[in-house]
Amino acid sequence: MSKLILYGTEASPPVRAVKLTLAALAVPYEYVKINTLAKETLSPEFLKKNPQHTVPTLEDNGHFIWDSHAISAYLVSKYGKSDSLYPKDLLQRAVVDQRLHFESGVVFMYGLRSITKPLFASGQTTIPKERYDVVKEIYDFVETFLNGHDYIAGNQLTIADFSLLTSITALAVFVKIDPIKYFKITEWHKTLEELPYFEEANGKGARELVTLLEKFNFTFSS
Repeated sequence: MSKLILYGTEASPPVRAVKLTLAALAVPYEYVKINTLAKETLSPEFLKKNPQHTVPTLEDNGHFIWDSHAISAYLVSKYGKSDSLYPKDLLQRAVVDQRLHFESGVVFMYGLRSITKPLFASGQTTIPKERYDVVKEIYDFVETFLNGHDYIAGNQLTIADFSLLTSITALAVFVKIDPIKYFKITEWHKTLEELPYFEEANGKGARELVTLLEKFNFTFSS
């Protein structure tokens, strides 16, 4: 097996999505911590690996892949003993891909990053009210996606669960998930927490992110 190196910071939801994928596949790898707040991704050495200067970045035998969705799909395709985490069946894969695109375009960029970027870049702690409404709409969509099955893309665990859960729980720092209104999301979260590798791959980093974000003492505008 070729040597895998994952570059990232554990507070990052996309990094944790890849760590969950690696854990589910039981694939060994080296983890190299990157301090994004210290702008280590902008170093000449890192830019050679990933000119978009993002984490996670995966190194596989001298080749570099970035974007958590691309990395996770690659890992399952290359190292998976089955295709259950990223099905080869075209219809099943289309559903997984849709959820992944929803996570990247809506949940992460339109939801989470639109809130956190002003926090980190300029210390803007008053979040526009429309961001609150966007997060609630995201929760509504996810609750609908879970209707009739236990996982986000059907009746089996996939990489879409890892990507969406890590970002949804990050959004929950800003807008709490009502366990009654969003019963399916709450149960889905509990289901994934029972995975034997969940705490090691995700728990510590998730808590780091909560601590980091809560230091801003943010509020939503009225």
